[in-house]
Amino acid sequence: MLPTAEAELLARGTVIPAHPLALTADRKLDERRQRALTRYYVAAGAGGCAVAVHTTQFEIRQPEVGLLRPVLELAADTLDGELGGRPFLRIAGACGPTAQAVAEAELAAELGYHAILLSPGGLPDVSEEELLRRARAVGEVLPVIGFYLQEAVGGRRLSVDFWRRLAELPSVVAIKLAPFDRYRTMDVVRGVAASGRAEEIALYTGNDDAILADLLGAGGGRIVGGLLGQWAVWTRSAVDTLRLAQRAVGGDGAALRLAVNRAPELTDANAAVFDVAHGFRGCIAGVHEVLRAQGLLAGTWCLDPTEGLSPGQAAEIARVRAAYPWLPDDEFVAEHRDAWLR
Repeated sequence: MLPTAEAELLARGTVIPAHPLALTADRKLDERRQRALTRYYVAAGAGGCAVAVHTTQFEIRQPEVGLLRPVLELAADTLDGELGGRPFLRIAGACGPTAQAVAEAELAAELGYHAILLSPGGLPDVSEEELLRRARAVGEVLPVIGFYLQEAVGGRRLSVDFWRRLAELPSVVAIKLAPFDRYRTMDVVRGVAASGRAEEIALYTGNDDAILADLLGAGGGRIVGGLLGQWAVWTRSAVDTLRLAQRAVGGDGAALRLAVNRAPELTDANAAVFDVAHGFRGCIAGVHEVLRAQGLLAGTWCLDPTEGLSPGQAAEIARVRAAYPWLPDDEFVAEHRDAWLR
């Protein structure tokens, strides 16, 4: 079970960035900047972070890279020194077949993580029944956050019945909805409602193309927060965005009008960062580019040397930074960056 304070935070709704991977020019772990990113998310007001997920790069698991444990340990150790007893959701990603996912969950439990974001990616031929058995096995180790991953980055279509049965598992505490598709988002909401556990399962948007729409209720159900790669950048503004959506849902008409106006602007910004124009090829490098421009990362390097910014992507990111002055949190980062990089 989740600790009480973290369970209440998850249910209430919070900002959970998907933690990037800081690398040196020779593609080795840059521990100083990796710690700085974790400190940034804490200081920005995030209520958790997700480590060893897609934004952290799945290649950390490859034997020749060997960064899964070091990255999880580094985040946990940094959080120990920064939180001062404040509730904060420590979420670790797990992927692969059942044995691999369980082993990764056991590692996360050993290092003090609270829950597992269980990715369905990379398992195109595994039945829904086997995915449910896998979730049940991981749930014996740590609470599970289900994950509807978009197909462009390795996800697959899953039925309403799958989401109902997943939600029925007592170990499932939340679901990240990230199919980038309104119909499939509704499938999750319907499945959770049919499970009878809608009051027990927190829905989090991972639809980076529809963040505010989801938070305002356009995805159906009550989506209370976000677990997002988009919120790995401009995180201070992400915290303000969630608060704005919460005021709007609570009946504040001015907040609702502002949120509705900002929704397409945030989607436009995401298109630049996530490289929609090139089929999301530069999505991780785009996150890195924002953090590089703020001085938090030294470059946009990825573990895979073939991954990088797409042609014109840096210019697109610069365009949205200038077009939407409410979005960048550059002043906040500049004020604290040296302390985070200590």
